[in-house]
Amino acid sequence: MRLHVVDHPLVAHKLTTLRDERTDSPTFRRLADELVTLLAYEATRDVRTEQVDIRTPVAPTTGVRLSYPRPMVVPILRAGLGMLDGMMRLLPTAEVGFLGMVRDEHTLEATTYATRMPEDLSGRQVYVVDPMLATGGTLVAAIDLLIDMGADDVTALCLLAAPEGVETMERKLAGKPVTVVTAAVDDHLNDQGFIVPGLGDAGDRLYGAVS
Repeated sequence: MRLHVVDHPLVAHKLTTLRDERTDSPTFRRLADELVTLLAYEATRDVRTEQVDIRTPVAPTTGVRLSYPRPMVVPILRAGLGMLDGMMRLLPTAEVGFLGMVRDEHTLEATTYATRMPEDLSGRQVYVVDPMLATGGTLVAAIDLLIDMGADDVTALCLLAAPEGVETMERKLAGKPVTVVTAAVDDHLNDQGFIVPGLGDAGDRLYGAVS
């Protein structure tokens, strides 16, 4: 597994506002969208392309276009939906799959409750979007599922990561074609499994608390 922490002043600036407890949901959604687009720029650096011949208004030339099969973007419900638009802004021709996963508040184990994507992902580059890499359990389960379905290159985009989650992914996904792109790796997880200093519950801050 490869870890890429995006070191850019605009990334740090937007992340700081996201962390601030005074930031309201509409502002949080807008900044998360902008931050994801910045992360997506780095995450797609190795997106697969093919050569294509075109003609400009002046002369013939050679360029590139995304190759087939098209990449797939998979948000992990529900918080991952808040990152989808920012990702699709850079990959408008990508296909979108959905993966519903929930983490048990006591065991912190992730279980899958819904999937909506092609059964065969052979040869696909897949971009998984989930705001927080905390324990790593959810992302490990999601990536294992995608690889089992045939994906041969998986990149996870996370706004924040905890060192415990990074270690879990490195251990459980060793030797697999996986990259994690994040804005920061924070200090640690607390007893409730939240990233510290973190930014709180990303889903609640995106959409409001759900009772």
